[in-house]
Amino acid sequence: MDSRFEQTFVTPKPILGMLHLTGATPAERLDIARRETEILLANGVDGVIVENYFGDKDDVRRVLEWLETRKPGALVGLNVLRDHHLAFELARQFRVDFIQMDSVAGHLRPDEDADFAAELKALREGVKSLLLGGVRFKYQPVNSGRTEAEDLQLGMQRCDAFVVTSDATGQETDLDKVRRFRALTGGGFPLLIGAGLTSANAAEQLALADGAIVGSFFKDTYVDTGIVDEAHVRELMGVVADIRHQPMAARAGAAE
Repeated sequence: MDSRFEQTFVTPKPILGMLHLTGATPAERLDIARRETEILLANGVDGVIVENYFGDKDDVRRVLEWLETRKPGALVGLNVLRDHHLAFELARQFRVDFIQMDSVAGHLRPDEDADFAAELKALREGVKSLLLGGVRFKYQPVNSGRTEAEDLQLGMQRCDAFVVTSDATGQETDLDKVRRFRALTGGGFPLLIGAGLTSANAAEQLALADGAIVGSFFKDTYVDTGIVDEAHVRELMGVVADIRHQPMAARAGAAE
C-alpha cells in the first residue's frame, strides 16, 4: 500500500462523501454544502470532496474557504470537472488533502498524452495533495491505443490511487473490473470504488477495494440531484463500521 495514501487516510476503508454543490443561488449552494458537510462528518464519513457538479468555480472557492475556517480538522478533497488546472491552483491556496481527476491515462491520443504527462508532473510539483486518478473511468473516452494494463502502469506513475467505476454515475462498480485492476497493478496500489456503493453491496465491494467515494446513496432520492440525507449516511456507515471490525481473514473470504 502506498505510504502517502495510508498517511492521509488513516482509517481503514475510508469513505469520502461528495458535495455536489446543488442549489439555485450561490448562497443556497453554500448553505446546502455546509449542512451536508455537517451531516457527513457527524456520522462517520472520513472526508468530503468538493466538486463543481452543479455549482461553478466560485462556489467551489466559497466552500473551500468555509471548510478551511470552520472545519480545520476535516479531510478535504477537490474535483474540478473539466479544469484540473484550477484544482491544482486551488490546492496551492487552500488546505486540500487530495485532488480527484477523472482520468490520468488512456483518454488522450498518443501525440497528446506526452504533453499531458509533462503538464501533470509540473502541476503536482509543490502541491502536497494526494492525486486520486481514473483509468477507463465513467464517461471518459479511450483514445490511447494502449492496452488497459499499459494505461494502468502509466497511471500508477501519475497518481497515488485509482478511482474505479463502471460506465455511469450511480451505477454499481463492476467487481470483475476491480479484480482486474488489482491484478494488473500488482496488488498493492490503492483502489477506491468511485460509483454505486450502497449499504447492500458495501461488504462485497469493500472486500476488494481500499475505500470508496459515495454520492448518490447518501442523497434523499438516491440520485445525484438530491440532498444528503442523514438516515442514508447512518445506514451505510453502520455497515462500513461492521466491515472495519471484521478480521482480515473474513474480509478476504468475502472477496472470493
